[in-house]
Order: sequence, then structure tokens, then C-alpha cells
Amino acid sequence: MMKHIFGKLPKKPSKSSNPNIDGVGVVNIPLTSKPSTNRANNGVYEALPSFRDVPTSEKPNLFIKKLTLCCVVFDFTTHPSKNLREKEIKRQTLLELVDYISTVSTKFTDAAMQEIAKLAAVNLFREFPSPNHHEGKTMETLDGAGGGDDEEPALEPAWPHLQVVYELLLRFVASPMTDAKLAKRYIDHSFVLKLLDLFDSEDQREREYLKTILHRIYGKFMVHRPFIRKSINNIFYRFVFETEKHNGIAELLEILGSIINGFALPLKEEHKLFLVRALIPLHRPKCAAAYHQQLCYCIVQFVEKDFKLADTVVRGLLRYWPVTNSSKEGMFLGELEEVLEATQAAEFQRCMVPLFRQIARCINSSHFQVAERALFLWNNDHIRNLITQNYKVIMPIVFPAVERNTRGHWNQAVQSLTLNVRKVLAETDQVLFDECLAKFQEDEAKKTEAVAKREATWKVLEDLAASKSNEAVLVSRFSSSVTVATGKTSAS
Repeated sequence: MMKHIFGKLPKKPSKSSNPNIDGVGVVNIPLTSKPSTNRANNGVYEALPSFRDVPTSEKPNLFIKKLTLCCVVFDFTTHPSKNLREKEIKRQTLLELVDYISTVSTKFTDAAMQEIAKLAAVNLFREFPSPNHHEGKTMETLDGAGGGDDEEPALEPAWPHLQVVYELLLRFVASPMTDAKLAKRYIDHSFVLKLLDLFDSEDQREREYLKTILHRIYGKFMVHRPFIRKSINNIFYRFVFETEKHNGIAELLEILGSIINGFALPLKEEHKLFLVRALIPLHRPKCAAAYHQQLCYCIVQFVEKDFKLADTVVRGLLRYWPVTNSSKEGMFLGELEEVLEATQAAEFQRCMVPLFRQIARCINSSHFQVAERALFLWNNDHIRNLITQNYKVIMPIVFPAVERNTRGHWNQAVQSLTLNVRKVLAETDQVLFDECLAKFQEDEAKKTEAVAKREATWKVLEDLAASKSNEAVLVSRFSSSVTVATGKTSAS
């Protein structure tokens, strides 16, 4: 198992010629173990015996010592080439710890759990560069409508060590030998918050590990579940209403998608408020394309859990509907189709008027992909049935947009799709279709007449202005002639 994930374990380094590395590229962390076991603090960082080389009775103590040894943090950023031997000792020790945690057959002691939590905290918890460091890059680069900046996200230079620490933490949380009632003293609210802060890492490999670990924590530590949901809410609030910059929104939504899937019915009011206050506003940021697939899944999960929420979701989408972003508008139409597939007739009737006013605007969009996506709604059997059941309300709303497309849309594919929809409308109710056509022609005639009147009025005004201008010129010339003939100015 270990070879499959990390490759072949490196050979144990020789214990000879251990240089004094105290204070050179190493951060010595104060630990609870005895000073004699903290070898880095004694000026020597050397490998401990393998678990295979000690009796079973000594393995728990050796386990603690190895955890303590790995609480020393090396510098991978400013001095990556320093302490290479010590870094390799630590990496091998971490790999041994991962293997030990995977195969241990007794419950972890309180001291062991404390040291595991400390090891994770010392190695993983750190500050990322300020948002200004990658402002305008991180999320907007992921946005399908973003600029042309193709700069790659920053990769964590210490990943060879961090990956093994994450694997260790994951296996500890998932291990049946971990007693959640005892472990919650160390995997506490503060620890969870620090993990959530790490979701802003630019390194996707790190975010994937965090996603898996947090999901396991949510499943195992039931006492933390409300706190985790609330903390994720707060991240979303800050992202939507303050910064619009965060690297881990998609991963957090993936976790929530699984959580929502497991919600018991009927849904608690707390969960409905989460939908309204946190999830729906996530449609607002410009960079929504970076996480829209995961957001759409969460939204549809809510509607499938409680069909009465369909009206709330549709009106929320309409509230944040993009005005000038065509690619985002196409995403909204795709999500709308998935929501309507889970919508029943009663909820559809509550929101169909504002909904199809927006769809009519999309049908007339000059962006052919938006117009096509709106017309494709009639290809969905469930949505077409909902429209047919309410055609007396919907047809008068969408007919003018359909008729304008057939007469003047620039894109041939859109015109073809529009003719198909027009045929469906005619087959649904020919009488109402004819009434809508007559009203459309009457309205168009009135518009043409109004345009003609407006142009005629402007023509009259232009002629009047021109005549006034001519009169002014004649008066000016006459005054000049009188002045020349008499030699007198008006002032004299």
C-alpha cells in the first residue's frame, strides 16, 4: 500500500557523521516530551530505529519519539538545498509513521493523539501570502470569461513533506483505532478552523487532501458538524460580500454536496437558511465559473430533497442573473434546466411569469449560444410538459421573442431552433397562437407608426431649426449692411 502511494521507501540513512544543524534552516519546536528525546534541540537530528527493529512493547514509545522528531520544520523556500540529509531522515520517518498508523491494532493513547495533532499543526498550519499577492489572478484566471493571464497557480515547495503529513493525518482520522471521544480534545474547533484556512492554498494537491480529511472529520466527529457548517458559511460570506478571492470554494462545495445529500427529511430551517443566505449568493461573483459545477450540484440536491424550494431557487437565480456576461448566462440556463427537471407543477406556477420573461430575453440574445441554450429548454420533456400545462400564461410571454427571432436573428442555427419552438407553440393551441400572432403584428404596427411619428416630429423640428438659423443669418447680414452704409454702430 505504501509503495503504491509514495513509491519505494528510501533506505534508512546512516547514523554516522550527523552534522550539527541547530539553528541552520531548522525551526526547533518546543515539545512536551523529555529534552533527551528531542534530538534537534540537542544539536543532532538523527534517524530513530525502525519499528521492525524493536520489540512490540517498545513500539508505542518509539511511535511518540518519531512523532516528536517530525515536529522539526525545515526551510524549503529560502534555502531548499540546505539540510538535505535531515530532510530525507524526516521524510522516511513520516513514511514509517504513516505505515504504523495504517497497521496498528490497538487504540491510540491520549499522548499519541496529542502528538499526532501537534505534528499536523506544526507542519501544516501556516500563513499564505496576502490576497494582494495574487490579486486579480487566482479566481479570475479560473473564470471562463477571465482575462488572458494564463499564469500557473503556485505550487507548495515543501509538498514532498506536506503530502506525507496529510496522508498521516488522513489515516489517523479514518483509523478505527482512533476514539473520536478522546481525539476531539485535539481535533477541536481551533484545529478545524486552521484546516479550513488552508483551503485557500493555491496548490490543488493540498486542497484535495484537505477536502478528503475534512469530510472524514465531519463523518467521524459528529460533535463538530454544526461548527464545520457554520465555519464554511462564514468563508462563503466573506468571499461573496468582501473579497471575491478564495482558492478553495469548489472543494468546500464538494464537501457540502455530500453533506446535503445526507440531510434528513424534513429539512431543518437551518439548512434552508444556508441555501438562501450562502449558496444562492455564490452565483453573484464574476468568477462563479470556477466552482459553478459544484454549486449547481448542491442547489439541485436541495430541490430534490424538498421540491417546495424550487420557487426559492429560481427566484434566487433570477436575482443574480448576469446582464453582460454571456458565458455566465449560459451556465445559469444550464443550471435552470437541472432545477426545473426537479420542479413540480405547483412550484413551477409560482415562478413561471418572471422566469419566462427572462427566458424570452435570452431567446432574443444576440449571443447565439445564449439564445440556443434558452431554446433547448423545449427539448426537455419534463420542462415542455410544464410549459404545455401552463401554455395560456407562457405563450403570450415568449411568443414575441420567438417571432422576432424567426424574422431577424442573425444566426441560422438559432433561427432553425426558433422555428421548431414556434411549431410546438402552434401545435399546442392554434387559436391562442393566432391571437398572439395578431397581437404581435398589431404591436409591431404600432411601434412602426410610433417610429414614423417620432421621425416626422424630428424632421419638423430640424426644418424649424434650419429656418430659424436662416432668419438669424439674414438679420445679421442686414445689420452689417446698415452699419457699413451709415458708418454708425448700434451702440452709437
